Amino acid sequence: MDAINKKNELNSELNIVYRYLRKLRIPQADAEDAVQEAAYRYLLYYDSIQTSKIRSWLIRVALNFYYDQCRKYGRYELNLNEDLLKTDIKELPEEIFLEKERNSELGNALSQLKPHYQELLLLKYHSGLKYEEISNLLEISINSIKTNLFRARKKLEKIYKEVNHE
Repeated sequence: MDAINKKNELNSELNIVYRYLRKLRIPQADAEDAVQEAAYRYLLYYDSIQTSKIRSWLIRVALNFYYDQCRKYGRYELNLNEDLLKTDIKELPEEIFLEKERNSELGNALSQLKPHYQELLLLKYHSGLKYEEISNLLEISINSIKTNLFRARKKLEKIYKEVNHE
């Protein structure tokens, strides 16, 4: 019976992780892949994960897997939402190209940061989480989050300027 309860509990946690990823507007197929990877890694390392931190661990693994896949395959979402469609059509292809180029340069600079800094920047600016949400997810104080985000931004700025010879 205990194994069945653990399986149901894991399924429940994985459903929460999936909904969270979809809330972040991660495409369905990518969210499913990330949740599957998180489940696989959970099964490998379940004995070393604290029971109280299972959800945050699963979310972190899923997000890291998704971001790694994006970097690996150079995927960038091109969402033609209403705001973009309202712009002048003559400028649209040029804007799209410039945005893609900036994303590529920024992605390269981001990949040179420490993993902890990458995670904080992605949670704050890509996922749009508030300091309090990041603090709860990573179980780190809000002041520590703010300090490390400041350092991460400064380091990213330095790397970005070096890469672009500014």
